[in-house]
Amino acid sequence: MKDFLTQFTWFFDGAILVYVILIISSYLILTYYSARALIEYLRKAKFLNPQQLMASPLSPSVSLIAPAYNEANTIVENVKSLLAIQYPQLEVIIVNDGSKDQTLQLLIDAYDLHAVPQPVNYRLKHQEIRNIYKSSKPVYHNLTILDKVNGGKADALNTGLNVATSDYIACIDVDCVLSQDAIIKMIQPFLSGKKPCIATGGVIRIANSCVIENGRLISVKMPDNLLARFQVLEYIRAFLMGRMGWSKADGLLLISGAFGIFNKEIAIKAGGYDHNTVGEDMELIVRMRRYMIERELPYRVEFIPDPLCWTEAPSTYKVLGRQRNRWMRGTIETLLQHKKMFFNPKYKVLGMLSYPYWLFFEWLAPVIEITGLLYFLILLMLGQPNYIFSMSLFGLVYAFAIFMSVLAIFFDEFTFYQYKRIRDVFRLLAAALLEPFIHHPMIVRWGIQGNIDFLKGKKSWGDMTRTGFGPKKATK
Repeated sequence: MKDFLTQFTWFFDGAILVYVILIISSYLILTYYSARALIEYLRKAKFLNPQQLMASPLSPSVSLIAPAYNEANTIVENVKSLLAIQYPQLEVIIVNDGSKDQTLQLLIDAYDLHAVPQPVNYRLKHQEIRNIYKSSKPVYHNLTILDKVNGGKADALNTGLNVATSDYIACIDVDCVLSQDAIIKMIQPFLSGKKPCIATGGVIRIANSCVIENGRLISVKMPDNLLARFQVLEYIRAFLMGRMGWSKADGLLLISGAFGIFNKEIAIKAGGYDHNTVGEDMELIVRMRRYMIERELPYRVEFIPDPLCWTEAPSTYKVLGRQRNRWMRGTIETLLQHKKMFFNPKYKVLGMLSYPYWLFFEWLAPVIEITGLLYFLILLMLGQPNYIFSMSLFGLVYAFAIFMSVLAIFFDEFTFYQYKRIRDVFRLLAAALLEPFIHHPMIVRWGIQGNIDFLKGKKSWGDMTRTGFGPKKATK
């Protein structure tokens, strides 16, 4: 029995070490690709002339779709932000998805709305539209409000796709604040390149504690809330050092539902947003890419590293836990729905690299991590722990986590320089030191719970309490 335990220990230790080496290697490779892509983007950005696009009558029209459900606390300010975006041909569509609070009435009062008849091309299925509203004020001529029976976020986005009149669709969470030139920068990849672009994504940043007035970002500040600062680090790593690298490698599987632009025709032909998943943003991109590959059509998906979209991050562990639980369930649903891609050379980078990466390092990472912890505790109870190996591995992982966070801060400060006060940078560095001990264990816990809830068949989003922008107390 002792010999078996010794052999098993060596095997398990070796498997864990190989997994750690693989995940560290993948992060370093992604970081390398991200650095190259950032340098290339910054070089090209010097020659970008937004005013030329703004003045051109040939600028493509864009329909911006924002689903809203029980957003009474922030809806008026958020719509102001969307209407303030600088773009010559922009249609703003707010989809009230059967809100139970005063969301619709606040919009009617603030923008002087009245119901109008408008034809709808029902190419995608969705719940019934009750009314379509337009404003009596000419200044809001490009604003359309859809009031529909509740059907969930995917259903609301499909409703917006059917009503939209533009060739390009910008989908955004209604609680987000966009920079005024966001659409101009995000539409650029659709206008250039050898292969047609079918989707672009942008960097999402944390707006907690930032100064926002009349729907515009006035001043960027580091969040006062420690939990929000942890999320600042997460977002910088995920976008500047993750998705930027995957975009460069042509393996991007996810454009955040908070903000992305799509070719409307391809999105509809691919089937629109899936009602049966809570990860509709990831699932649509995977399905659009599969649609193009399986028909042998040239295409590309781009990522813009500019901080174009600012969102309110959860400020309590209760709300953040619901969000991360949903993200995990959405990831599992998407991967299982498209399991045909797994190590399938037909899907090139997606099948051979992107899918395996998401499977082993996103879906299964918390399961493997908690298994390793339980394994160590069992050995401790049996009096057989390998302290040298365990402590060395922990030190390696902790040091690498700090290295990646510091490198992410370096990327951010030496590219787009959002946090201009040296005190804010030191607060981020302090958060990086604490994150592995305070924040990461909770991420693992929510990942495990997401797996359990998936097995139970849970489909709900859970309430996402928002405080609104500014120093207000949280209300539901």
